[in-house]
Amino acid sequence: MNLRGKTVVVTGGAGFIGSHLVDRIIEKEPKDLIVISNFFLGKIGNLVDAVRKFPVRILNNDLANREFVGMVFGQTDIDVVFNLAVVPLPTSLERPEWTVWKNVEMTLNLCEQLRLGNFKKLVQFSSSEAYGTTIYSPMKEDHPVNPTTPYGASKLATDYISLSYHKTFGCDVSVVRPFNAYGPRQNMGQWAGLIPLTVNGMRSGGPIFINGDGEQTRDYTFVTDIADAAIKICECQEAVGRVVNIGSGREISINEIVRLIADYMSYKGKIIHRERRPGEVQRLIADIGLACELFRYGPGVDFENGIKLTVDWYANSCVG
Repeated sequence: MNLRGKTVVVTGGAGFIGSHLVDRIIEKEPKDLIVISNFFLGKIGNLVDAVRKFPVRILNNDLANREFVGMVFGQTDIDVVFNLAVVPLPTSLERPEWTVWKNVEMTLNLCEQLRLGNFKKLVQFSSSEAYGTTIYSPMKEDHPVNPTTPYGASKLATDYISLSYHKTFGCDVSVVRPFNAYGPRQNMGQWAGLIPLTVNGMRSGGPIFINGDGEQTRDYTFVTDIADAAIKICECQEAVGRVVNIGSGREISINEIVRLIADYMSYKGKIIHRERRPGEVQRLIADIGLACELFRYGPGVDFENGIKLTVDWYANSCVG
């Protein structure tokens, strides 16, 4: 589905990945663009550039609110929904039950609107956490799924729910499964990820904390690569009814990530290892062969340059 002239909804569109996706969608010249966010992690500041370029409609409400969702989708002729609304992994370690219910309810409400014909296509955002740790590498889409946190389990559940609506009711659903996003605008406050925590800690003089021995690995993927790929998946008929990995195809350890940031920031302070985080995945690395086959996907930003872009953005922003 080409997005030009279409009405597009981005749920979670004020968040980290969502706001970059909004920027990319604007370049496609949609007819209308609606962001739905409850601002749990999202920030209006993430959309400043977008609203300067395009009359983005921002709806501040909760996607788990079924009445609100029914009203919006019942009154608006919507073509495509990119669903990035999510309660993140760190929250699930403190509020597991609430995280699971919230993530499932948000996706289920959208799937019902899709089944009722109130929009045409759903691009559902998954997470590499659905796989759990690597059994074989790189990890293809048919890699066994074994999530190790309530967050990972909830994301896998939403994948299965959305794909079941495709299989049972013929709904147009594609699932994007991104690996470890990083880049400008990533949340630096409560429940922040490794890279923003490390950058912020080094800016303030440290010390820097690493959970466990730091030999656990991730496949870090620059946020604009994920946003671009999501649009390609939306446009690709062969991706309907499928899960598609989006990653860099490169495995990098937590220790190496911290070292690269320290080198770029000329940080000489302490790096302290502490207790491993509960349910933490040991290894992640994506096989991106399917995305390459479907729409010639390839990461556009390598990790070293991506780290520089990210650190520079934080240095020049008012965040942290």
